Amino acid sequence: MRVFAALATMLFAAGFASAAFAHAALIAVDPPSGSMLAAAPKAVELRFNEPVTPGAIRLIDGAGRARDDTRVSASGETISVAMPADLPEGTAVVSYRVISQDGHPVTGSVIFSIGMPTATKPPANVDGGLNALIWLARVGLYLGLFVGVGGVFFARWVAWSTAGMAVPRVALAIGIPAAAASLGALGLDLLGLPLPALTTAAPWKVALATSAGPALLVALLAMLFAALALRSAWYARALAIMALIGVGLSLAMTGHAATAPPEALTRPAIFLHGLGVAIWIGALAPLVALVSRPTIATLPIVNRFSRIAALAVGVLALTGLALAIVQLERPGALVETRYGLILSTKLVLVTGLLALAALNRFRLTPALSRPETGAPALKRSILLECGIALAVLAVVAGWRFAPPPRTIVPETPLAIHIHSDKAMFQVLVSPGRPGVDDFVLQLMTGEGTPLAAKETTLTLSLPERGIEPMERKASLGPDGYWHVRKVELPFAGRWHVRIDALVSDFEQITLEDELDVTPP
Repeated sequence: MRVFAALATMLFAAGFASAAFAHAALIAVDPPSGSMLAAAPKAVELRFNEPVTPGAIRLIDGAGRARDDTRVSASGETISVAMPADLPEGTAVVSYRVISQDGHPVTGSVIFSIGMPTATKPPANVDGGLNALIWLARVGLYLGLFVGVGGVFFARWVAWSTAGMAVPRVALAIGIPAAAASLGALGLDLLGLPLPALTTAAPWKVALATSAGPALLVALLAMLFAALALRSAWYARALAIMALIGVGLSLAMTGHAATAPPEALTRPAIFLHGLGVAIWIGALAPLVALVSRPTIATLPIVNRFSRIAALAVGVLALTGLALAIVQLERPGALVETRYGLILSTKLVLVTGLLALAALNRFRLTPALSRPETGAPALKRSILLECGIALAVLAVVAGWRFAPPPRTIVPETPLAIHIHSDKAMFQVLVSPGRPGVDDFVLQLMTGEGTPLAAKETTLTLSLPERGIEPMERKASLGPDGYWHVRKVELPFAGRWHVRIDALVSDFEQITLEDELDVTPP
């Protein structure tokens, strides 16, 4: 009894010990990425929208050499990378991999040139197979939590029998090692290490220190409780309900959805969402076994589950809607972002599940009163539900690689300020990367007051790549600024910018400057 109480205390303590977490995004760099500097900076500072922990910070200097003599320090939202004193001229790259407080890595690169630019490029991904391992481990973990734990809950609280538990047993056998694999793969991803580094302590240590570490331990405990609940013992039903609660706790402790503000809404929502998924999905395989060999007890069991499933589906719908609203922030993100596309695919699949569930509830379940005709049709329908449910788990595992739209910080437009005694022109270029860009021109007099112009022309050229001057007419917007939309900048480089403002029939003001467009 004391062992049972200790296990219960460990599960609940781990579940409620997590702090408030969010998802990090880089919001400022000093010196700005793409800068052309006369001398090497003493340090590069990266500022995020929340406190982060350094994972792997690497410097490649202008000669293309990887440097190991940088000093990295962290203070709240800021990571400072002290530059070596002998940094040569050329384009240097600082690649960063920091740990967000939701346990996920945030990666990127900062580029700056000392003197003339060179062809230095950010380092390539260390191991392309790591993402596949992370996805597979996540799918295996979902099988253990939803199919395994959910199946055991069905056996102990709905069917009152452990018959038909072959699939949940296999799911638990997959899910338990998948939880361990998820922990190790997370550590590799956080540190940017190759797969062979799984045999070292570093990735495991760093993964356990994140919010995802305790969450995976809770998931592991939940699956172990479910495995023990399959034994014929007096505490089996208690272990089954604790395992189900562990599913919700493990999901509510970490991840994009659980850590989105307001956490007073999102954490309980993801907890209930996880319970609903486990109750619904976990029952499918045992139900197939039941209707394959129908007995006099089959119809009462199916009817009991139908009543429970109706409540679970309602909870799933409400919590899913709330979480989607928080994560997306706007309807357009459903088709404009990778996260939204995954959600859209999930919604299509879940709609199919709901249609089959309604068919089962209102038509095929009553037909079980005639087992010889009703059972085969219900079995086929539930098997189709199983297939769609597996597809849903495979799809949502992709969210691990897709930040939700609420965390995407818009890129700061490139800005240049051109002035003379007569005029000052402010130019904003968005997004300021090779491709299609929008230009906004603010025209002012030398005293800083608005400059009225009859016509404004933007001319761009990139002599180093052989691009001759491209002339585009600007249009005056209702905001009082001149706009040039959908300008094609095919290459990164130092573009020459000329602005001609016709202020009268006899006077034209022309200002020129350089615009540094950096690679994406």
